[in-house]
Order: sequence, then structure tokens, then C-alpha cells
Amino acid sequence: MGYLGKKTLLSAFAAVTMTFAAAEAKAQDFINILTGGTSGVYYPMGVALEKIYSGIPNARPSVQATKASIENINLINSGRGELGFTLGDSLRDAWEGNEEAGFKKKLENISTLAAIYPNYVQIVASKESGIKTLADLKGKRLSVGAPKSGTELNAKTILHAAGLSYDDLGKVEYLPFAESVELMKNRQLDATLQSSGLGVASLRDLANAVEINVVEVPADIIEKIGAPYLVNTIPANTYSGQDKDVTTASVINYLIVRPDMDEELVYQMTKGLFENLDQLAAAHSAAKMIKLDKNTIISPTPIHPGAMRYYKEKGIE
Repeated sequence: MGYLGKKTLLSAFAAVTMTFAAAEAKAQDFINILTGGTSGVYYPMGVALEKIYSGIPNARPSVQATKASIENINLINSGRGELGFTLGDSLRDAWEGNEEAGFKKKLENISTLAAIYPNYVQIVASKESGIKTLADLKGKRLSVGAPKSGTELNAKTILHAAGLSYDDLGKVEYLPFAESVELMKNRQLDATLQSSGLGVASLRDLANAVEINVVEVPADIIEKIGAPYLVNTIPANTYSGQDKDVTTASVINYLIVRPDMDEELVYQMTKGLFENLDQLAAAHSAAKMIKLDKNTIISPTPIHPGAMRYYKEKGIE
């Protein structure tokens, strides 16, 4: 075989090799799971989903700690993530382009995989602070969550409905859950508002370290806000020293994905979620509230076709 013949053969072999390499690369389905702070509920659930999704053929799941809802929405919308946890009011505000909530335009590159479990607005004060009601927050030091997070959006909404603003507080801290708790332990903060599933690690840690009051969000204030806020209850003994049920607001959480994701992949992700709820519950008790029913597909944004295929198989549409 002459030089040109060998060169042609080598070129053809290289082209075939590159084709196989490209096909192999394309076969890898990256699933970047956007969660929240490591002391919240989103993160351990994300870790559990990473393990579940590692069983999907050719899937490459990973977990990313974030500032939660609003950051997750922005990352999904800009194509920098595959699956994200978010609060329902943040998702609604993003979809509608609510400028007051920080969305200057409608974010429409978002679809829903599932409505999952409720977040509870949990306002916890040190007993030493004397804070027992929302009105008692006046002049006190309060952490409202990471800046521009879903928790902070909840804080603004609840305070506004109660006739309060940040100006009425003695000091406002914009801190993630664990950092807020550390300041409270050191008496540098009077209270923390954390929007999370029940039994969140940060508040369990706080209640085990100092005496606490879990502050009620009265039903009339929640009803004044309206949907997607609902009246709910933090059961007695959810946290050490909490001996009574406490009324508060809850907001449903969602798992969101990009609309352009492969239908089969999202189908497998949805199936993996609902057929391994025991693994999620082992990661965090809040997952015990995840149920597959008609409420699963009620969302401010469209349900991804891959997820919808799974729901139709289960008789939900």
C-alpha cells in the first residue's frame, strides 16, 4: 500500500475513532443536582438523589451546594444545571417575572419534574430574647436567610403581612441556616427565620444548645397572604423544648428541570424519585411527606414531558 493509501486509511480510522468518542461522550447524561446549604434539607435529599440516579444507564449525577431556591432557578434557566430544588413562591415569581421578588423579566426556560414536600416557615428565637410573637421581633436581631434566597423572600412576605419591615428590626442578618445558629449560640442574634422541612438539622442543633421559643405565624396572617402559602402546624416536640404545636405557614417545594432535557432521562429521573422514596426518607424525614397524587403535577410552570409520561403511566394527568 502506498503512502497516500496509508494516509487515507489512517484518516478514515481517526474519523471512526472520533465518531465513537463523540457517541460515548453524548451517551453521558450529566445530572447536576442544585440543592441549598449543607445544613438544610435540600442538600441531604440531593445526595440521596445522586445515589438513586447513579443507577440510570449512562447517567453522571453530581450534587452542588447553593444558596437554594432563587439561585437554583437562575442556574436552571441559564442551562447551568439539570435538576434544582425550589420553593413554590420563588418559582411562581420567576415564571411571572415579579420584579419585587428580584426577577426583572420572566424566566421561561424552566419546567417542573414534581411538586414534593412542604417547607415550613420556622421562626425560632432564643428564650432569653423574650420573643414570643411576630410583634416581639420589633427592635430585635433577626437572620432572614441568605440574601435573595427563597427563605428571604418568605421573610419579607411574612413580615409585610404582619405589618412589619426590616426597618422595624434592630438588625437584619442575611445568613445561611448554620451560620445563623452559630450567632444565636453566641448571643449575637435573637432569632432566625428558616424556611425548610420539619426537623431541619440547623434548628435541631440550636434547640439542643440553647432554650428556644418557636414563634407562631397566625392563621389570619397566612390567609391574608394567600396562595401558595398555606396554614400548617409544626408539631410539638419537633425540636427540643418545643412542648406545644405551633401554627405557621407552609409553601410547597418543587424539583425543576430544563425543558430541553431528554424526555427519556427525565422519565427515568421521575421514576427514580418516586420508586425510591424510602431512600429519600432515610436521608431526611421531610421526604416522608412526598406523595404521588394529583397535587404532584400542580405547578406554576409546565410539567416536563418526560415526567408527565411517568405520571400518565400511574394514572395521574
